Amino acid sequence: MIRLFAIAALLTTLGAAAGCSSNDAAEGNPWYSVGDANYDTIKAAADACKAKGGTFQLKSGGDPTHMADYECAKPKGAS
Repeated sequence: MIRLFAIAALLTTLGAAAGCSSNDAAEGNPWYSVGDANYDTIKAAADACKAKGGTFQLKSGGDPTHMADYECAKPKGAS
């Protein structure tokens, strides 16, 4: 019986830990969970950002091969 409770506790802990790692790129996901940056992904993200009125750019110190290192910067004074 104790073994069953230990297994249940372990599975609950693992489930909670897995839930903590399911954020999007803006929340700090590692680059490998967001994907590699290539022409098509950068073009699509830049077009979406431009449609929102922002400027698509590489974050300071970012790696240009990782999509998580790019951001859609809003113009100054925009909400």
